[in-house]
Amino acid sequence: MSTRKQTKIALIGAGGWGYHHARIFQGRQDVDFCAIVGRDESKTTARAAEFGTRAYTDIASMLEREKPDLVSLCLPNQGHFDATLQIIQAGVPLLVEKPLVFGIKEAETLLEAAEKKGLFFAINFNHRYAVPVQKAKAAIDAGRLGDLVFASWRFGGEGDGGHPHANLIETQCHGFDMLEYLCGPIQSVMAQMTNKTGNGFSTLALALAFESGAVGTLLGSYDSSYAYAGTHALELNGSLGRATIEDTVKRYTFQQAGSETAEVWQAGYFNDADRQFHLTFDKHFDHLLQAFQAGAAPPVHASAGFRALRLAYAAIESFESGKRISTR
Repeated sequence: MSTRKQTKIALIGAGGWGYHHARIFQGRQDVDFCAIVGRDESKTTARAAEFGTRAYTDIASMLEREKPDLVSLCLPNQGHFDATLQIIQAGVPLLVEKPLVFGIKEAETLLEAAEKKGLFFAINFNHRYAVPVQKAKAAIDAGRLGDLVFASWRFGGEGDGGHPHANLIETQCHGFDMLEYLCGPIQSVMAQMTNKTGNGFSTLALALAFESGAVGTLLGSYDSSYAYAGTHALELNGSLGRATIEDTVKRYTFQQAGSETAEVWQAGYFNDADRQFHLTFDKHFDHLLQAFQAGAAPPVHASAGFRALRLAYAAIESFESGKRISTR
């Protein structure tokens, strides 16, 4: 890493969510936002000018000239592998967007290559940094829910990923990661899926068993709408109480078993930071950069992306075979 006070960071990707990578990097005094790499020269030049950095259309040229301390990649969902492997082979620490990749072998290649080089390799599962999720995690860790008995995740909106299992791999990876983050390892999965709309298996329902003995459900869809109220809901039910999360950042509740009174958190009038979904990435990056600068492991390692992918493929195997599939 550079010996100067700032961490030199380059961004690969000039798309919609890449805007938030650029916004975060440009706004931090401890970051030297040195470059943006994109496929379209005019679009990349415009984005680089907006954030006062340099534009490239070739990764190798950027690496040779800029020599960044850290590279962040935000590319189309099915276009992650080649660029990620190129950064790893160049020996540069990196942050990638979800999903890690779409193929098991590709994921194994990336993780093995990064491990051989001892690289800092992070993935942006930013849902973990929403206040309701942090509060649910704290309540579970404090024993307020008692023994978890069941968990239910629902997340649906529009989408057309160009892959028969796009929703499962690129969107419900958040569900897999969140359920294991809060409830522990998933032991097995059984799946039902439909291609009723001709958009691949764009709606799916999974039955889950956790190693703890709890059970769970995951319902995901690209045949719904993100405009609907309550498009995301998570319920965690334990022997002593229940926690719920609404729309990831909107509301958290805890209710003790037998009590008709619930504790509720929702962002106050001036609390824009905790109300806006995209700012969960700001919180994750703050934690990530502290770890990177201290020489510590990423707060969310890329292996979490591989785990979510393995769970997705277990669900696919279950659907295709009609059997319960072990995920251990």
